[in-house]
Formats: sequence, structure tokens, C-alpha cells
Amino acid sequence: MREVAFIKQNKEKWLDFEQAIFGKSIKNPDEMASLYIHLVNDLSYAQTYYPKSKTVVYLNYLASQIYQKIYKTKREEKNRFIYFYKTEVPLLVYQYKRYLLYAFVLFFACVGIGVVSAKYDDNFVRLILGDYYVNMTLENIKDGNPVAVYKSGSNWGSFIGITLNNLYVGFRCYVYGIFGGIGTFWVLIQNCIMLGSFQYFFYQQGVFWESVQGIWIHGSMEIFAIVIEAAAGFILGASILFPRTFSRLNSFKIGFKDSLKIFLGTVPFTIAAGILEGFVTRYSLEMPNWLNVFIILSTLSFISFYFLIYPTIVHKKLNK
Repeated sequence: MREVAFIKQNKEKWLDFEQAIFGKSIKNPDEMASLYIHLVNDLSYAQTYYPKSKTVVYLNYLASQIYQKIYKTKREEKNRFIYFYKTEVPLLVYQYKRYLLYAFVLFFACVGIGVVSAKYDDNFVRLILGDYYVNMTLENIKDGNPVAVYKSGSNWGSFIGITLNNLYVGFRCYVYGIFGGIGTFWVLIQNCIMLGSFQYFFYQQGVFWESVQGIWIHGSMEIFAIVIEAAAGFILGASILFPRTFSRLNSFKIGFKDSLKIFLGTVPFTIAAGILEGFVTRYSLEMPNWLNVFIILSTLSFISFYFLIYPTIVHKKLNK
């Protein structure tokens, strides 16, 4: 590539580096480190093909300035745990927000597929959930307790077993993104079609509200977390498929680090969902309707705020 073309191709990126270096745009240490890796790659290329050019001098200067700024501005929080969830995860969610959009679009599309399939194929629910589970649920509906399955086992036993299972499902949804995102897509589509068909099954049986009470007290955070975990999986897959100006290995390292942090951001919500399912959901039909609605809306609002609204607030605060 001719030097003029190289400069033209990367000019905007280098100007962005200058903005970060000289304080005209504020970035967190991880973003600065990412910029530094970008710049080192460009510098290496320029040193190889234009060794005596002023471009090398310019890029070397920028790289040295960014290096100094990383270690000058890197924050050592007294409580790393609080900083991680208060600032680091929201900033990453904001940075990769388009992947959240992809995951939510896919979620609603696949839930819709599950609903439509259950509506027009009477055997579809049995195919997805199995005869044993469907027959058991039909018996529970006849006995006047459609969500009796959530009353099985002890509180603590249910909480531990459910939480471990949900963490495992979420981990699979995330880590399967290493297969170019296809594995994540497969895990998400399975769970979403199951959810859509399962929910429509209760609607067919005339116990839709009872199912909402039994499923969504814990499901608001559990299902929302799976969507975020899917977004993390897509980020991991994209880092392999679309390395941009990085080498594929460096792109994977950055994508893995960032996506893992987003995945870890869902863990407290998955645990909270397990607590609700183990200790609260079993009493859903005995609680007053207003309490059911309050729990469902408050949990949904909290996790929605954290992943959809709070990241923008943090980003704007750091870029004032």
C-alpha cells in the first residue's frame, strides 16, 4: 500500500487517538489499552514499509503518549468489585450495544417462532418439552395448580440446583460464541422457541395469567440475562470473524476479555433469579396479584435499567 493511501485510510482513527491523548475525549483504561494496540499495529506496519517516513515519527510519538497516559490514568479502585459492576461492565455494554440489539431481535423472533409453531402444530409442544413434562403439567392444571413444578424440592435445594443449571446454560450460550457465534445462536434459538411454545401452551389451556405469575417472577431476570449472555457470545464470535485492523489473535484476545466481563456482569442477576425461583415462585399463586406484578415489574425494570439505560448514563458522565 502506498504511504498516501495508508495515511488516508487511518487518518480519522489517528485523530481519535489524539482526542483521547490530549483529554478532549475521556476513555477508560481498557479503551486506552485497545487504542494502544491499534496504534502499535499501525506503527509496526509503517516501520516495515515506510521506515524513514515522518509517519513513523508521528505514530511513535502517539504510541508513547498513549502508553504514558494508560499508566498515568489507570485507576486502582479501593473496591475493585464495585468498580467492575458500577463502571467497567456498563462501559463495555455501551461499547458493544449493537450486539445487544442483535440478541434482542433474535430473542423476540425466536420466541415468536415458538408461539406460532405451538399454535398451528398440536404436537410441537410435546416435541420440544417432551411427553412426560407436558402430561405432568396437564395434571397440575387439572389439580388447579398449573405451576406446581416450582414447588417440588426444598427451598435451598431448588435454589442451588436451579442456579447452577441457569449458570451452566448461560455459560454455554456465551462460550459457544467461539464457533463464530453459531453456537450461541443455536443455544439461544433453542431456549427462545422453548419459551414461546411453553408460554403459548398455558394460553391454550386457559391458565395464561397463572403461568405468568409462576414463570416471570424469576424469569424476568433469568431470561433477560440469557439474552445478554447471547450478546456476549456474539461479541466473542465477531472478534474471530471480523478482526478489523488487529491480527486475528489480538482481536480474539480483546473480544474474549470484553465479552467475558459482560458475561460476568449477568451472574448476580442469574443468582438473584435462582433465589426468587427457589424461595418465592413456589408461593406465586398464593400471593396477592399486586405483589406478583410488583416483583415482576421491579425485577424487569432493574435489569433493564442496568443493561439498557445505565451504560449510556455512565458513558455520558465520563465524556462530559
